[in-house]
Amino acid sequence: MVTLVNPNLVHPPITPYALDILTTALEDARFDVEVLDLTFERDHWPDAVTSYFQRRQPMLIGVTIRNTDTIYPQEQRVFLDSHKEIIDCIRTRTTAPVVAGGVGFSSMPYALVDYFGIEYGVKGPGEFTLVQLAEAVASANPPETVPGLIINNGPAGVRQIPHGDSSATTARVSLVQRAAPYRRHSGRADRVDNFAYFRRGGLGNILTKNGCTFACTHCVEPDAKGNRFARRAETAVVDEIESLLSQGVQDLHTTDSEFNLNIAHSKAVLREIIRRKSRDSSSPLHDLRLWIYVQPAPFDAEYAALLAEAGCAGINVAPDHSRPELLSGWKVSAGGTGFYTFEDVRRVCQWASEYGMATMVEALLGMPGETPETMRACVEDFQSLDATVVGYTLGIRVFPYSPLGRRLAAASMGSVPVPGLQSNDADEPIVLTPLNQCTDTVTYERQFMFDRAGGFRPVYYFSPELRGDDERGPGQRYDHALELLWDYVPHQDRLRVMLPTRPGLSPEDNNYADNPFLLRLTELGYTGAYWSHWPRRYQIMEGVPA
Repeated sequence: MVTLVNPNLVHPPITPYALDILTTALEDARFDVEVLDLTFERDHWPDAVTSYFQRRQPMLIGVTIRNTDTIYPQEQRVFLDSHKEIIDCIRTRTTAPVVAGGVGFSSMPYALVDYFGIEYGVKGPGEFTLVQLAEAVASANPPETVPGLIINNGPAGVRQIPHGDSSATTARVSLVQRAAPYRRHSGRADRVDNFAYFRRGGLGNILTKNGCTFACTHCVEPDAKGNRFARRAETAVVDEIESLLSQGVQDLHTTDSEFNLNIAHSKAVLREIIRRKSRDSSSPLHDLRLWIYVQPAPFDAEYAALLAEAGCAGINVAPDHSRPELLSGWKVSAGGTGFYTFEDVRRVCQWASEYGMATMVEALLGMPGETPETMRACVEDFQSLDATVVGYTLGIRVFPYSPLGRRLAAASMGSVPVPGLQSNDADEPIVLTPLNQCTDTVTYERQFMFDRAGGFRPVYYFSPELRGDDERGPGQRYDHALELLWDYVPHQDRLRVMLPTRPGLSPEDNNYADNPFLLRLTELGYTGAYWSHWPRRYQIMEGVPA
C-alpha cells in the first residue's frame, strides 16, 4: 500500500489536486492507496499521524509540497519547518521510504530532499514516476531503475536518475496522463474530500494543461512543471468538471499556468462545456462558475463570448506592469519577445465587463528598473481600467531556476552583494553563487532559502531605486516604497484595490495564508475567488452572510 500525505496546515484550505492525480495513477496500476490529509487536522495533526500509522504500515510514503513559503514580499513566511516536523513525525512511526513532490518542492528539489532527510524526490509531474517507484519498492528492485527519480545518497550527495527521453527532462509532456479524467472524490476518509475543501475554502480546481512555453523572468513554472504544454483531452477535462459539479463543487479555478496560453486548446475546452450544456438541460454544467488565470494576450472577442457561455464568473489578468520599458525582456515568449501591450489589458477588461464577468488585474512592482516614477505611472494606468479589482504586489520572490534567479546569481558571483537583494531575515549581505561554481546542486538551491548558518532566509528582489534614504542593508523592508504606493492610489479607489501591507498592522492585508478576511468569507458561506468579494470586505467582516 502507498500512503499520500498532505502536510499543508494553511487555511483557508486549498484542495491538494496533486493527490487526486496520484491516487488515480496508482489505482490504475493496481496499487492500494490512501490519503492522509492533515489540513483539517492542523490543531492536532500529531494525533492524526499516530492514529493512522497504528492502523496502517504502507510500503511507500508520498508527500506533496505545494508551497515552500507565502512568496508574499512583506510577510515572507516559510512553511518548510512545519512540513519537516510532520515528515520527521511520520518517520518515527514507519520505516517506509518517503518521496516528496509538488510545485513548491520542484522549485528547489535537491535542497529539500536534503533538508527533509528523505530518500527520494520527484521534480515536475509525478504520476508516472511515482508508479514506477512503487513498482520498484514492491518488487525490491533498486530505485536507480526509475527514470527521473531524485535519490538521496547521504554523504555521497543527492542526484537524479537521467530520463531515457531527454525531452522529459525539460518538456515533461510525456510525464502527464492526458487522455482520461482524474478521479475526484468527496466524503471518503481515504481520499481528498473535494466538497469539504470547497465548503471550507470556496473553490475547487481543474487542470486543462500542464507546463508553459513562455519565459517570464520571475516565473518558476516552465522549470518546475515543464517548458512545453501538456494538453489534456478536452473530453477528459469536462468529464472531471462534471464529476466535481455533481459532488456540489460549483466554483472551479483553473490550475494551468495561464488558461489562455495555447488559446486553441482553451477554446476547445470551452466549446466542449457549451456543447454538453446545450444538449442536456439537466447537465450539472449549468451550475458551473469558472474562475481563470490569463495573460492579456492571446484574447479575442470570440474567446470572451465562449468564456461567458461556458459559465466563467471571473478572470484574473496578469499583465504585471504597464510600462513597456520594464516589461521588455521580462514578460516574454520562449523566443524572448513581448506578446502584449497595455491596450490588450484594457480590451480584456472591456470584453469581460460586456459579458458580466468580474476581473482582477494584477501589477508586479519592484522589478529591475522600477523607479518611483514608473510605479506611479503603472498605478495611474491600472486605476484607469474597467476592472472589478486591481491588485498590487511590491517585491519579487527569487527562486533558483527562474531566469531572474540565475541572472542575479551570475551577477553576484558568490562574492558581490547585488543591489536590491533583500530578505526580512537577513543579518548579513546576500550573495549568490552560480550553479556551475557551486560544489553541488544542493548548495546552489539552498542559498535561495537558507543563510550560511542554516536559518531560513528566503531571497527577494526590490528595485534599489525604490529604497528610502534611511533604508540600508539586506534586511530593510522597503517601507518607503510601500508608503509611496499607498499615496499613489486615490482614496476614492481604495475599496476596489488590493494593496500590500506591513504584516499584522492593517485589516487591508491580502496575503492568502491564514487571512482573517478569507476565513470570514468561508465562515459566512461565500464561494468563488476571494478577490471578487474584496470591494465589500468591510461589510463582510461585520458578518453579512452570503
